[in-house]
Amino acid sequence: MVKGLIVDWGGVLTGSDVDPFEEWALADDIDYPHYRSILAELLAGTTALEGLPNSANSNPIHALERGEIANPEFERLLGERLRTNDGAPIKHEGMLARMFSQLRHSPDMNALVLRAHLMGIPTALLSNSWGNEYPRELWAGMFDAVLISGEVGLRKPEPEIYLLAAEQLGLTPKDCVFVDDLKINVRGAVAVGMVGIHHKTYELTLLELESILGVSLS
Repeated sequence: MVKGLIVDWGGVLTGSDVDPFEEWALADDIDYPHYRSILAELLAGTTALEGLPNSANSNPIHALERGEIANPEFERLLGERLRTNDGAPIKHEGMLARMFSQLRHSPDMNALVLRAHLMGIPTALLSNSWGNEYPRELWAGMFDAVLISGEVGLRKPEPEIYLLAAEQLGLTPKDCVFVDDLKINVRGAVAVGMVGIHHKTYELTLLELESILGVSLS
């Protein structure tokens, strides 16, 4: 029987009917389709940002998630490629903080994890970070371990970060269920032996977790 629960933050413990990054773009007057195209190029590794160490040039977003690039440097380099809707340069200072400020707390999913923890189920948070601040004050009594990619120097879906999460819970990967809103991260967890749940809604994730953990979490 699966014994431990590991969850993502953005998209699992946060939720909204609207895209929070589109909200940021609207607030900052950013050309959002252009931003998405630049993001896709960077994630695909087809576009490097000049001025970064060679280790980061192949994929600067992955380097940011591992903590290999400081926020101000990434903001400057990314900001130079972005533009406002009327074609003007953007204000890049503090861009990442403004971007992530639009994420909304998801009370139902946070309460679900808290209930699991209070029932004695080992719980961990496993999040890829863009150097953003986390609402850690809301996590009191929720987690036995917190792994932020930039703090541990690893990122999902690298196998080592899942293994580290299980180790910090005192469990093996096959003892753990992992919940994430991104399929690629779920596949990474399954590849090391964990049970994976692709999070879509609270109701579906609740039913899957109850079945896998063998307890009522309502």
